[in-house]
Amino acid sequence: MSVIELTQDNFEQEVMQSDKPVLIDFWADWCGPCRMMSPIVDAIAQKLDSVKVCKINVDANEKLAMQFNVMSIPTLVVIKDGKEVARSVGVKSEQSVIDMLS
Repeated sequence: MSVIELTQDNFEQEVMQSDKPVLIDFWADWCGPCRMMSPIVDAIAQKLDSVKVCKINVDANEKLAMQFNVMSIPTLVVIKDGKEVARSVGVKSEQSVIDMLS
């Protein structure tokens, strides 16, 4: 499944109403570590059909970043049944991210 770009407009439908766990990658264009995480997040989206993988550009969606108290990027957040169940800040291995989802 491809990565979904989240905005204020589609957040409720894609995340809060999802019947699957959602992995959200908070990132920005200027962030070097975010560029390192991007291929890992993309690979997980391709490998795991049981998870919805989304990205939020913090510069374009400041309200969503503030809603989740994102202070550093990259930040990965896992949402299940409308609730945050896991969070990670910084570059992680693919396996570490997969472990967050289980």
